[in-house]
Amino acid sequence: MRKPLIIIIILILIAITITVFVPPYIDKKTNTVLYKEPIQISDAARQLYDSLPFIADFHSDALLWDRNLLKKNDAGAVDIPRMQQSNMALQAFTIVTKTPYGLNFNSNSADAFDMTTALYILQARPLSSWFDLSERVLVQCRALHKAAEKSEGTFRVISSKKELESFISDRQQDASLSAGFLGIEGLHCLENKLENIDEFYKAGVRMMAPVHFFDNEVGGSAHGVKKGGLTPFGKEVIRKCESKNIIIDVAHCSPALLDDILAVATRPLVSSHGGIYGTHPSVRNLTDQQLKAIAATGGLIGIGCWEAALGGKDIHATAKAMIYTARLVGVEHVCLGTDNDGAIASYVGITGLPLLVEALIKQGMSPADIALVMGGNMRRFLLENFPEGE
Repeated sequence: MRKPLIIIIILILIAITITVFVPPYIDKKTNTVLYKEPIQISDAARQLYDSLPFIADFHSDALLWDRNLLKKNDAGAVDIPRMQQSNMALQAFTIVTKTPYGLNFNSNSADAFDMTTALYILQARPLSSWFDLSERVLVQCRALHKAAEKSEGTFRVISSKKELESFISDRQQDASLSAGFLGIEGLHCLENKLENIDEFYKAGVRMMAPVHFFDNEVGGSAHGVKKGGLTPFGKEVIRKCESKNIIIDVAHCSPALLDDILAVATRPLVSSHGGIYGTHPSVRNLTDQQLKAIAATGGLIGIGCWEAALGGKDIHATAKAMIYTARLVGVEHVCLGTDNDGAIASYVGITGLPLLVEALIKQGMSPADIALVMGGNMRRFLLENFPEGE
């Protein structure tokens, strides 16, 4: 009896060791930031950055990595202390539920081995979420709400116009306050059930992207196999989301899917993160025609901060894409959508955002327009498009 007991104890210790050490190691190696602190910028850039009234980012996958968001982490780019350090008011926390092995921009199959399943098991997430995509959404939603509850009022989860207005008012009195809202990247997590939209809405989700890196029941991904348009189920999804004032995020959509969504949508669309074809030709990026079409809905285009989408080696590539887009469709349609913690090497993370302000200054953007793209546009858009709230 003693030998089997020792083996069981050893196996338990191995499992605990793997759970404690392996996921943080993967996080640290997968999500990196290229700049090194301390930041060196001009006095003019520092003064302008410090004067920005509302800094906001439309896309981060930080919830995937099961970090303690109340602690400043060594890994990745986003947590609440770093939001406070960066004077960031609002962060969109976007939920990833499935990631095909061999991820690439050209062609990914929904049937490929799912790396997120392995990550959830390694992280010892709730057993109910190991093989249930809809439960993975709810687990990440609960994680953000739990962080807010434990923050003692310094961090809030925003789900309505009324809550956002209250937060903006309170933050004018206390700049240390920060907030987040929830989005989903890829509606394969609906698992073909329209009623899951209601469940996710109840959990606080206010933005949904129909696809991520592979085709699903809603439509085709720019990185999928067939890259098709909106399915009949997908049309129902768009209608239901719009009826609940859930923002539709067209990042990662195939050209056919984006065209179909534009044809049926009645509310403003966003592309929460990505690059611009005009500054870096890539299947990942939006063409001039697509930029104009999204802007025509009253929407926003989030510009990212990593080489595969932007093409450059540093944050000047992000500034170039922002200025290109602003000149093409109007600065009021441009915002920041970093994709921080989305398994990328970020140019700056959030603590390096002053470097983006300096790059925008050097490339000729005015202080007023910088204030818009750094958060003013996102604040206005959400105030206009979030559900009213009670």
